[in-house]
Amino acid sequence: MSNRPRVAIHKFSSCDGCQLAFLNLGEALLTAAELVEFVHFAEAGPVAPDEKVDIAFVEGSLSTPHELERIRQVRANSTYLVTIGACATSGGVQALRNMADAGQWIAGIYAQPQYIESLATVSPIAQHVPVDLELWGCPVTSRQIVAAIRALLFGVLPVEENDKVCLECKRRQQVCVMVSKGEPCMGPVTRTGCGALCPSFGRDCYGCFGPAENPNTTALSRRFAGLGLLPEQVAQRFLFINNAAPAFHAAGLKAREDSHD
Repeated sequence: MSNRPRVAIHKFSSCDGCQLAFLNLGEALLTAAELVEFVHFAEAGPVAPDEKVDIAFVEGSLSTPHELERIRQVRANSTYLVTIGACATSGGVQALRNMADAGQWIAGIYAQPQYIESLATVSPIAQHVPVDLELWGCPVTSRQIVAAIRALLFGVLPVEENDKVCLECKRRQQVCVMVSKGEPCMGPVTRTGCGALCPSFGRDCYGCFGPAENPNTTALSRRFAGLGLLPEQVAQRFLFINNAAPAFHAAGLKAREDSHD
């Protein structure tokens, strides 16, 4: 029996992209495997979802009754539970269906909708079980994963990044795409973590890493309107990858209300 800390990586409703942050570690993953024992990681091989572990990483949102039951078991079997990615932390793209009549479109797509088992709404993990650490991103980065494992092995939580993408752009001496090109960039309200990836290629931020600390979504909505975006287009900027994050959700709904005024 190994005396190394035991780690599990669980998948719920998601695209598997955040699990790839582990696999993309390459040689660093082999080094990590010398420090911890991966007892459940279906993407990489070992399958033992019901084992008790020290750290459980969870990817994906909760969209079915079975997933709701399973996350409670994962929580009971884990000392630390860490949600990784937009789906697990804020519902992700799947949560877009919360703003529509799910029963109606399921009936319109599937020939026998009675066989489709889903919850009325999609929700992040923290709405149902206690979460010790949330790693935001779509997807999360390998750097976040390494920092989380290293800190948790010492019994502490890693420092949470709350800076906005705009600060990361300044640190990297990137030209502001909203000022220079008039792009409707979400950087002023989005937390950093991606390394300002999109602005570094001249593209606007899409808000992949969720709301930053104290996001002034009202001011940014007005700026988007000044750039020529219609209220519904403003709403779509907020109601996207992290649409169920409270700050973005409220801003998106407010913009939609304005479109009906």
